[in-house]
Amino acid sequence: MTTLVVGATGATGRLLVEQLLKRNEPVKALVRRTGMFNKFITTHPDFTEIQASVLDLSPDELARHVADCTALASCLGHNMTFKGIFGKPRLLVTDTIRRLCAAVPDTGTTQPVRVVLMNTAGNSNRDLVEPVSFAQRCVVSLIRTLVPPHRDNEQAADYLRTQIGQNHDRIQWSAVRPDSLINLDEVTAYDLFPSPTRSAIFNPGKTSRINVAHFMAELVTHDETWQQWQGQMPVIYNQ
Repeated sequence: MTTLVVGATGATGRLLVEQLLKRNEPVKALVRRTGMFNKFITTHPDFTEIQASVLDLSPDELARHVADCTALASCLGHNMTFKGIFGKPRLLVTDTIRRLCAAVPDTGTTQPVRVVLMNTAGNSNRDLVEPVSFAQRCVVSLIRTLVPPHRDNEQAADYLRTQIGQNHDRIQWSAVRPDSLINLDEVTAYDLFPSPTRSAIFNPGKTSRINVAHFMAELVTHDETWQQWQGQMPVIYNQ
């Protein structure tokens, strides 16, 4: 099993790469800049670093990177700078997910490629009737208009829900929704829910990045976990 990770140099992406390598899962990381990983990652025999952007690769080049992968994981996010929030590419995450899915080969195997997307608890799963207050809907609508990265997160998940769907012959997916992200050094106990149990706007929970990475790695490597959450948008909170 090999996992291709995009957004691998981000705060959560690096933790995901570590979690996968600790499980002896070979990892290929597509990165814009090299030299961003610690010694454990860079010296691991199952780690491959590829300096490239998904959006800059040709379809054939991307297909070669994806061809031997059993899982594709995205921890991509926009830089929290003025240029990162309002500059191009506006649909960084969505366009990356689209291109990765399009690159998955038709191998005729019975095991679809697993696509794991890091998303946000502020995005609703429109396959379900999730309780969202009128006030939160108003705030989210305003954020969607004023903060392009939120719209990007919504559209990336919507692409998986509506274009890949539940019965794709080559791809299965899961979109992980953490709430307010925090930094911790170790994996701790966490809870998983099909839908948010609190308001991401008015009563947010906390989710450590290392717990997100741990759960994403579990989805990639554990069949039982995957069967429970594939085709869904699980919400993760620290206990």
